[in-house]
Amino acid sequence: MAYDGSSIIVVAIFGVFLVNLTSSLVLAKGPCQFPAIFNFGDSNSDTGGLSAAFGQAPPPNGMSYFGHPAGRYCDGRLVIDFLAESLGLPYLSAFLDSLGTNFTHGANFATAGSTIRPQNTTLHQSGFSPISLNVQFYEFHDFHVRSQIVRKRGGVYETILPKEEDFSSALFTFDIGQNDLTSGYFLNMSVDEVKAYVPDVLNQFHTIIKARGRYFWIHNTGPVGCLPYVMERIPVLAGQIDRYGCASPFNEVAQFFNHGLKKTVQQLRKDLPHAAITYVDVYSVKYSLISQGRNHGFNQPLRTCCGHGGKYNYNKNLGCGGKVHKQGKDVLVAAPCQDPSTHVNWDGVHFTEAANRYIFERIVDGSFSDPPHPLNMACYRN
Repeated sequence: MAYDGSSIIVVAIFGVFLVNLTSSLVLAKGPCQFPAIFNFGDSNSDTGGLSAAFGQAPPPNGMSYFGHPAGRYCDGRLVIDFLAESLGLPYLSAFLDSLGTNFTHGANFATAGSTIRPQNTTLHQSGFSPISLNVQFYEFHDFHVRSQIVRKRGGVYETILPKEEDFSSALFTFDIGQNDLTSGYFLNMSVDEVKAYVPDVLNQFHTIIKARGRYFWIHNTGPVGCLPYVMERIPVLAGQIDRYGCASPFNEVAQFFNHGLKKTVQQLRKDLPHAAITYVDVYSVKYSLISQGRNHGFNQPLRTCCGHGGKYNYNKNLGCGGKVHKQGKDVLVAAPCQDPSTHVNWDGVHFTEAANRYIFERIVDGSFSDPPHPLNMACYRN
């Protein structure tokens, strides 16, 4: 079939039209305007939940930014704090905290030690929170209903509680799953036994998440085999330590969990066709930070900043800020390092503010997201 010159011109003009139209459509997709964040998770994003329920995270937590304990198990801010800042929102108040809280722009239901799957032990027995993900969602549901009833009273309540329409436009963020893995190890389960119950954990995650929300930002779990509280308590063979000093068996299970979580997210997209669900690979960012930390100013990628004794400056019986009684006086033994910004790990379990900032700066632009949307475009499905 022959084409004359006019046909070529028409095709060319039509092609330019399509390019311009596509560009216009892309430009029309401005940044998302999230009026609120509702966060669910564990200590990686807890801004005061466990402290409100079981006692404040003690000094020197909070020393680098807040200057005092602020409900976070960190020397300063968490990734969720940087996320809120980036979206122009204030730091999230913990739902369980009744003092000085403001829920206008969302609430934080995360508590340190929380799991997806409910635990059969108490906090004091195991160190894991009774406020599992299903309980956090019960709290959210109650908060949604009662906040609107109370807000109708007017006055100050209108200034500290979210509007009804903000719930459907809010960003729902998740960072949970790490404790589901470590809880098994601390019960002397093998890595194979922990892997065996991962599908049940993810099934419960799927069931809970499916019940609520429109815009989701979901972090996978990090390399738990690089955390002092795991490596110190659960010895592995020398051949199971990777070139960066991390315990490979535990990291392999974390990756198994993340592979399943990504499949769960794919299923959620089918179940919730109108929802925008972003899966964020924080595992890769955290492992890169630990393995290449010295290239980014972190001279101590594995050693704990705030702790006492042992290979990793970590002692499960004497945590960060821990004191011993000597000659009638309490003496601080587990003191913080001089410069937390040179450490990845704060207390053997959690990251420093500097490490959290590093993680945030790598994930905010969508480089580690599926779909590859930056945070401020997380309201779009494609």
